[in-house]
Amino acid sequence: MGLWACIGVISPFPFYYFLWTNPQTWVDLCGRGRDPCKIMAMLSHFIKLLQFISLFSVSTFSCPPPLYFWPLFIFGQFLNFRVYQLLGESGTYYGVRFGKTIPWVTEFPFGVIRDPQYVGSILSLLACLSWVPFLYIFLWVLGYVFMIQVESKEDPTTRAKPLS
Repeated sequence: MGLWACIGVISPFPFYYFLWTNPQTWVDLCGRGRDPCKIMAMLSHFIKLLQFISLFSVSTFSCPPPLYFWPLFIFGQFLNFRVYQLLGESGTYYGVRFGKTIPWVTEFPFGVIRDPQYVGSILSLLACLSWVPFLYIFLWVLGYVFMIQVESKEDPTTRAKPLS
């Protein structure tokens, strides 16, 4: 189960890397009249489900959770919710890479926390350390750190041209 859980935990990151580095290919694959952000969101939710199943397969739960769980998890999820609230689906799911115009956001947590969605996800994962073996949390966080690096080097000339 351990190897499959490792594969499951890191499974989204090759997909995200492909989409970030090949946005025109993705837009073309989605086809005319289809929103590449919406399709990415649907596939990402499915892959996220596989990630969680992988994590649960190696977890051991106990009650009550440790005291550090609540502040880390609640603040992490707040950051995720806030990012999605401010950016919407297109802003969250690489809309700018797929040729969409996404307004620049400066409201909290943007301008205060760099990469707030990734930070929120990492905090939520760290909250689960008492239940999930370190290796799986580490691999998942490593995937986020990798994507932070990839996304920090965006070249606007490589953005997709929307299909009309």
